Amino acid sequence: MKRNRLTLTDVMVTIMIAVVFAIVYRLWTPVMDIFSLVGLQGEQLLYGMWFIAATIAMLIIRKPGVAILAETAAASGEFFAGAPYGPMLLLYGLAQGLGTEAAFALFRYQRFTVTVAILGAIGASVASLGLDYYYAYLGDLSTWNLTLRIVFRTVGSIAIAGIFAYLLVRALEKTGVTTMIRPASKNDYDLLDKKAGTKR
Repeated sequence: MKRNRLTLTDVMVTIMIAVVFAIVYRLWTPVMDIFSLVGLQGEQLLYGMWFIAATIAMLIIRKPGVAILAETAAASGEFFAGAPYGPMLLLYGLAQGLGTEAAFALFRYQRFTVTVAILGAIGASVASLGLDYYYAYLGDLSTWNLTLRIVFRTVGSIAIAGIFAYLLVRALEKTGVTTMIRPASKNDYDLLDKKAGTKR
């Protein structure tokens, strides 16, 4: 449908979101490093922060391709900001964006509930773990250590990139900021018609 096509405004807003979270992502690296000192894969509970750009952008713009664009752009910004992970960040950003995008695509971009946001976070987590298998030597971990990483990363992703991201966007919606960006839906027009009919 034409109304689902990305406009220049959609792209610009998505890039702005990505820039903000590129800075957050870059600052998140030392936080992860500190928590890694705890051991037992404890830092994985915070890993979901690196997926949040995709969820927030999708919940705000609500159009196909937004999650992929936001996460890839945020990862690119993190790379240019001097993140220690190198160009591999771009691949992770793309994969994590695809993981988030898949959840919203599953519902044909018609549902933007906390449940779908959580599924998107899980999708990003699965995508990152898939890449970790090849590039972070997950196969070398003992079974219990691997299980901790998978469980903790998934739980952290649900909490941060799922629930927290959803609540953050809901808070923005109450300020009216998102209505300036998001196009009116058929339900919005139906509601306006209903209110107009009531006044008559």
